[in-house]
Amino acid sequence: MSKSKSHSSGVAVPAPKAAAAPAAIDLGRFRWPDLFRLPESLLAEHSIKVEEFDEDSTHVVRAEMPGIDPEHDVDISVDHGMLTMTAERRHQEKTEEKGRYRSEFSYGAFTRSVSLPPGADEDDVTATYTDGILEIRFPTDGDRARARKIPVARG
Repeated sequence: MSKSKSHSSGVAVPAPKAAAAPAAIDLGRFRWPDLFRLPESLLAEHSIKVEEFDEDSTHVVRAEMPGIDPEHDVDISVDHGMLTMTAERRHQEKTEEKGRYRSEFSYGAFTRSVSLPPGADEDDVTATYTDGILEIRFPTDGDRARARKIPVARG
């Protein structure tokens, strides 16, 4: 929280907020992309967004994949504790005879891999696609290892 300074008139004036890191470096009339932030922005724009949760003894991974045909454009694989989802959104040619056409949709192949939790049954995976959401479910053993704190003793 920013502190307020008291102005000479007795009115509290909020301190200026810190400026956000620039997305590009300004070198006079040239603007160069900030290479440290570039991979982050590319990944955010072109990756498959997922959510994961446990439901009883089933681990669920849900992925946003609007505008695809799940029978032709999705590939799901499981190998050595890693779930990989690949989808391709194909560009449809569209021309406007009258007026302007603009599209900000992303087309091409998208891939996302997530680690499976310990105890996941890689041989009993099911997947469904409803309303642009791919849902992948796989059973886990109920006694899978949970994170725990390990005390450190002085030697």
